[in-house]
Amino acid sequence: MVNHGQTQTTHFKRNVPEIFSPLFQSRAFRALWIGNTLSVFGSSITGIIIPILVYSLTQSTMAMGFIMTAYMLPNVIILPFAGVIVDKINRAKMMRVADIVRCMMAFIIMALGLNGSLNIHLFSVIAIVLGIMDGLFQPAFSAMRATVFTPDIRTSANALNQLSVQGMRLLGPALGGVIVSVWSAPIGFGIDGLTFLISFVCLLFLTKEGEIRKAVSEAKQTSFIRDCFGGIQVIKQNTWLWVTILAFCFINICTTGVTVIIIPWLMNVHHHFPSYVYGLVMSGDAVGAALAAFIFGMRKTWRHRGPIAYLGIAAGGLAFITMPFIQNIVILTLLMTLAGLGSMTFGLIWETSLQDLVAPEAFGRVASIDMLGSFALIPVGFMLTGWFANAIGGVAAMVILSSFTLLLIAISLCIPAIRNFD
Repeated sequence: MVNHGQTQTTHFKRNVPEIFSPLFQSRAFRALWIGNTLSVFGSSITGIIIPILVYSLTQSTMAMGFIMTAYMLPNVIILPFAGVIVDKINRAKMMRVADIVRCMMAFIIMALGLNGSLNIHLFSVIAIVLGIMDGLFQPAFSAMRATVFTPDIRTSANALNQLSVQGMRLLGPALGGVIVSVWSAPIGFGIDGLTFLISFVCLLFLTKEGEIRKAVSEAKQTSFIRDCFGGIQVIKQNTWLWVTILAFCFINICTTGVTVIIIPWLMNVHHHFPSYVYGLVMSGDAVGAALAAFIFGMRKTWRHRGPIAYLGIAAGGLAFITMPFIQNIVILTLLMTLAGLGSMTFGLIWETSLQDLVAPEAFGRVASIDMLGSFALIPVGFMLTGWFANAIGGVAAMVILSSFTLLLIAISLCIPAIRNFD
């Protein structure tokens, strides 16, 4: 006898767009995806609220810089060791510990804020704890994705994950503004705490799947110091990996400096636009990223990934070169959309290539080195960009830094292993 319910379910799955197929094929993916989506949503809310809260306490830009340093410094310092830890212990347990600690920190900020007891010193201590937890969580989450996003769903899973992340980054800041206006800034941290708690609950379901590998039982027992360099050995064996990580140490300096420092100046000072225009133009970045994620997820496999990835960054560089000479708000938003589309295209190809090339038992170490290369020089890039723009002017700095990005991309594409990466 034919099972009509099962037949209808199978028919429904076949008619679902490729990008949504992981939701029906993998219970572990659903748990990881729901938890991460809500966690990013909560973090997007507090990303808007943190500056408001800090300035309400101190009215000092220096204090805001101190808070960000207190968060970033332990995050960067722990990354080289986090990869070893991730590869040695159960990744799901590490992520749950990080989630529950971050949940507690968010609730503590809410309680202290509502009670009027929060001060910049306590906030700094909490920022240090959050930086350490994020430094442990992100390599573990990256390694977990490599395991849960199996080859049959990998492209769609990465795309759907990024699509939801970009959606939450669009909604979160808007809700954060509403929360501050209607209630108070500490309430936003309470909501963030709830999202970490939900993520913790979702991660409990991962242990019931056979998709989580216990790297500690598979990896050779070696010294901790030697393990710290194990990720470097893996990266050195593949030209695509080490050239791209090295190139983006410098490309990120240029692109993040332009995005975070020069574009706000361009909108508010050079073009003299109203403040809301900056938010509108920057929303194009998230729209472009979401569009790239949707397109990328519609196919199971992509060819010529090397050129596509690097040309995506080149598209953003060309957009940044053009923006200083454009005053039409719609065109500026479209250029930022192009930059977001290109950047996300590279990010998705990089993520899937890591998952294809790196063995699960070494993934944490490789991911931590990749993150270290991406994050470590960004503070230097901010200082360099600010000094450079002040010395020669914002427009000239934006054109030169973007041109340098294009030069690095051209040099990288001259390497056959990059140009022919498929």
